[in-house]
Amino acid sequence: MADTPSRKLAVILHADVVGSTTLVKLNETLAHERIRDTFRRLSEKINDHNGIAHEIRGDALVAEFARASDTVSAALAFQVAHTEYIKTLADDICPEVRIGIAMGEVVIADNTVTGEGVVLAQRLEQLAEAGGIVIQGAAYETVPKRLPFDYENLGECELKGFDEPVKAYAVTLRPGSNLPGPESQAQQATRAQDSPDKPSIAVLPFANMSGDPEQEYFSDGITEDIITALSRIRWFLVISRNSVFTYKGRAEDVRIVAEQLGVRYVLEGSVRRSGSRVRVTAQLIDGSTGNQVWANRYDRNLEDIFAVQDELTETIVGALEPEMGKAERERTKLKRPENLDAWDFYQRGLSHLYRVSKEDLAQAHQLFRDAIVRDPNLGLAYAGVAETYYFTLVYGYSDSPEEDRKSALLAAKKAVELDDEDAAAHCTLGRIYYVRREHDLAIEELQIALSLNPSLAWAHYSVGASLVFSGRAEEAAPHLATAIRLSPRDPNMGSFLVRTADAHLFMHNFEESVVWAKKALRQPNFQWSRYAVLLSALGYLGRQEEAQRTLAEVLKERPDFSIEFVRSTHLIADAGDMTHYLEGLRKAGVSE
Repeated sequence: MADTPSRKLAVILHADVVGSTTLVKLNETLAHERIRDTFRRLSEKINDHNGIAHEIRGDALVAEFARASDTVSAALAFQVAHTEYIKTLADDICPEVRIGIAMGEVVIADNTVTGEGVVLAQRLEQLAEAGGIVIQGAAYETVPKRLPFDYENLGECELKGFDEPVKAYAVTLRPGSNLPGPESQAQQATRAQDSPDKPSIAVLPFANMSGDPEQEYFSDGITEDIITALSRIRWFLVISRNSVFTYKGRAEDVRIVAEQLGVRYVLEGSVRRSGSRVRVTAQLIDGSTGNQVWANRYDRNLEDIFAVQDELTETIVGALEPEMGKAERERTKLKRPENLDAWDFYQRGLSHLYRVSKEDLAQAHQLFRDAIVRDPNLGLAYAGVAETYYFTLVYGYSDSPEEDRKSALLAAKKAVELDDEDAAAHCTLGRIYYVRREHDLAIEELQIALSLNPSLAWAHYSVGASLVFSGRAEEAAPHLATAIRLSPRDPNMGSFLVRTADAHLFMHNFEESVVWAKKALRQPNFQWSRYAVLLSALGYLGRQEEAQRTLAEVLKERPDFSIEFVRSTHLIADAGDMTHYLEGLRKAGVSE
């Protein structure tokens, strides 16, 4: 009885014997015998690497896998062994094999696999040299780069039967490397939980819930824009559009999608348009557990559809980065100390960095240094070192400010040197410039960060802070507002809010300054500048009783709080603004 047809997304291996007709003409019986033996050994490698050999017909074999890494490993294991086997043959009946690998939807019935994925794998196989392997670009993206494989980019290839060019790579075993052995189910589960590779995310096509097929362009546009924007963030891998759009219109278990694409996180969402309104929902899922990491809903008026699309993309991406960072820190906490790698030390360092106590900053500094020992090319760890100096300086913990400013600059420049395309590294360097009160250099560096990643909330905040500190408060307000919108649950929200309070103080909006300063004070962690700006605004408003209560609170935490402390520690570089700030403190009763 025939099997019920099963349709699914799979990684397909298509293998073909080169010049089989010529071999048969030389010696039909021997040729058929060696071809059968060749496919028997290839089938064994396929089975060893968690694949299924569905059919062997004549001089071709088709197999199905769940993961591209297993497929490539099986193909290479076979080709390496088969090359050695051919060397032992004393005649010309040498069945060399070409292999193509592709991802696509297939139909499986009667142990036969058909569909576009099979055709694509066959077309790619025809690009391979004898004894070679060619892999589709979409499948290439899901193979962990820790594996000892070398790739030759064959570019965008025109393939028969396909309207769009297909990116292809020839893959070989790296010289001097050993083939990775097949992984058990348990090993795969462990690797999914504790992969040493950098985090990765797939953005599934947002579902069009409007009931109007003409609105597909809007939901597809949102998906493509999010993929493009996320690709600017250097600390995680983003799966390409071509790979994720194979899931369009399919209701797949997110955990299966994550395994097939080799990612830790999956973003999925929907778009519902009604008249002049649009609602977009998005949720970030942990691919190993299926648990929701973050979710939000956005309602907008469609006055300018492209402007709305841009604004939604920026907002969603801005919120995603800190949420993924938070999830990575939680993941790292679960690992045993003896299993930590450079990435884990970096994430543990961030956990302490965001607590910003003197003791936590010292621990963060050491953890970032430990990460650098394990991976001297991890630019993020150098940026982390620079950030520990930054917070030590702005929170008034430094015993040697000038030395710390020099050390911070060296670490931040090293982070940029290691990856000049990393927006976060440029952002850190900009922040170190403004902690040195070199605000023109800071703004220049921060603008580079924003050109690389317009959704980076920290860069918007930092531009706003530099503008506030350099006497340009009115220009700062939009950047600070954007930072708050992009990262509404940021661990450093207190800084976003207090700089907004500073801006209003310098614009003589004292009531507004009080409102924002009090918002900042409701955030976690002690930050003396939140009290300072509130005191200055209260001083100008003549609210002496409230100012005295506020002064008593800050003195409990910082007995050395004074006019001189603020003058020497605050990053305000504009002389007029500094005078204005300190005069408000005097009116509030702060001692010299």
